[in-house]
Amino acid sequence: MNDPAAFVTEAVRRIQEQVPGKTIIAASGGIDSTTAALLVERALGERARAIFVDTGLLRAGEVELVREFFRTSGLRFDVVPAADQFFRALDGVTEPEEKRRRIGETFIRLFESEADRFGTDRLVQGTIAPDWIESGGALRDTIKTHHNVGGVPKDSRLVLVEPLRDLYKDEVRQLAHHLGIPSPDRQPFPGPGLAVRVNGVVTPERVRRARVANAIVEQEVERAVAAKTMARPWQYFAVLLPTRTVGVTGDNRVYGEAVSVRIVESIDAMTATAMEVPRAVLKAISERITRELSGEVVRVLYDVTDKPPATIEWE
Repeated sequence: MNDPAAFVTEAVRRIQEQVPGKTIIAASGGIDSTTAALLVERALGERARAIFVDTGLLRAGEVELVREFFRTSGLRFDVVPAADQFFRALDGVTEPEEKRRRIGETFIRLFESEADRFGTDRLVQGTIAPDWIESGGALRDTIKTHHNVGGVPKDSRLVLVEPLRDLYKDEVRQLAHHLGIPSPDRQPFPGPGLAVRVNGVVTPERVRRARVANAIVEQEVERAVAAKTMARPWQYFAVLLPTRTVGVTGDNRVYGEAVSVRIVESIDAMTATAMEVPRAVLKAISERITRELSGEVVRVLYDVTDKPPATIEWE
């Protein structure tokens, strides 16, 4: 993107053409949807309302963080609690693509209800180029179905508005800097949340374990970055694996789960390199996860695979 100011002017004009009345905005608190929301606020003012859905699949403290982030950004927003709906939709599902489809449909059904309440048929999404490229279609292979693309049911009555559709992540961050969004360089978090970081069946207990492990990875990496013992990664998180493994607690044999740690460098998320992480950081992560989830997680692995052949997220 050569001129963020020119992009904003053109995006505002297009939004005003696409939304003759009101609209709601699917706002996850991530950079993509927040940038889209601020563009819509500029274009429509009080005719727009951001909707943040508490799916029960969010990181530790995420709801409070997003509330404060939206207030700081000046967005008008509502928080919709919906954990029960998402866990019902995911009950017994283990196949990654089916998870994403069910999450996408659950989001859309909630947004249809919110749109009815607000008096509109328009939904703004923060879809960016990698989302629809990786979701396949036309002559493209499907890498993974993004919930905001392939997860949108064909019978949805909502008209989608996607002002960032042709931008890549680095361009969105450039635009976010221009718009004055706080912390535009923070790491991405997937729209399906911890559901795609819980390999296998998704239950409240397994999500809790993933949430604890994910928070530990974030805290230890950020501590190392602040101490200048490692560079800031693009993305860093934990994945709860669909396997059980033998461990030892005291003098007792236990049979717990395993976690994989993923820390990568990237520019636009289309490719990524597994990061060389100091041994002391990995050791601190492993010790904390196995201590704070004692008897529940007994093994911690580090993922050294680049993208390609792997994707950044495991699902």
